[in-house]
Amino acid sequence: MTPLRVGTRGSALALAQARHVAGLLGGEEAGVEIVPIATSGDQGRLLGDKSRWVKELEAALLAGEIDVAVHSAKDLPAELPDRLELAAVPAREDARDALCGAPSLDALPPGAVVGTSSLRRAAELRALRPDLDVVSLRGNVDTRLRKLADGRAAAIVLAVAGLRRLDRGDAIDAVLDQLVPAPGQGALALETRAGDGAARDAAIAIGDRDAAACLAAERALVRKLGATCNTPLGAHAVRTDDGGLRLRAFAGLPDGSEWLRDELTVAAGIDAETFGAAMGARLAAAGATDLLAAAEAAAEGSPPPASTPEGVRI
Repeated sequence: MTPLRVGTRGSALALAQARHVAGLLGGEEAGVEIVPIATSGDQGRLLGDKSRWVKELEAALLAGEIDVAVHSAKDLPAELPDRLELAAVPAREDARDALCGAPSLDALPPGAVVGTSSLRRAAELRALRPDLDVVSLRGNVDTRLRKLADGRAAAIVLAVAGLRRLDRGDAIDAVLDQLVPAPGQGALALETRAGDGAARDAAIAIGDRDAAACLAAERALVRKLGATCNTPLGAHAVRTDDGGLRLRAFAGLPDGSEWLRDELTVAAGIDAETFGAAMGARLAAAGATDLLAAAEAAAEGSPPPASTPEGVRI
């Protein structure tokens, strides 16, 4: 039996995701092996943008050391290296954000401390509730939940998908439908070598077409806007009951002072990537690229470009 080597980061969440994929592929009985690989992000090295979470996994793929890399889709850069491809996306977990520590955002009093490690979540929270004290709260899921229990924050925001995959769904006090999730949140991306038919076929066999289409639309929007880790951007696509696609998006400054929101639905049969790119162009025309450039400049300590529309909705 030829083994199928599944590469993953070594964090608790990444391993849980890899075990889920390995099970879909048939598990040990089918010769599936999980290969943990430490990435630059895991080792605390900053490479600038999402490559720090995937670089070593992609190098192992290209070297033939693994056959399939399992990524959190939100960590996968918009452009892949030559000779690698996004082969499949398994069925998606709930993409929304979870509030832990309070029954709703409205229940939090003015000045309440809310913790998050995400620029996008911070920007959306501040846009919705500028009276909250949104602070950076880092660490893995268990570490952040301990900080919440220790009173470091009145509430924290985490991904529903991550909590459920770690069997910590009990920590979810509310689901934040008001926030637009990060592109790819809740989805897993299976990356393979472009010429490896066996691994690619195995990945495709456990893929979900709807999840793949939604992710394709979100990633196309990201590419069109040139978003990076330093740009607060949300994008979330879902299938409609009649087979079309609905895409929501958010772009803003980390302090929540300027932002754009948009939502668009297309009928069945429209190409997902084309739809996502068109939505990105629509946002760019409304000023999203200027907003994201300002956010990038702020992250790098540079003067921001010309001002953008303040707190508008499209």
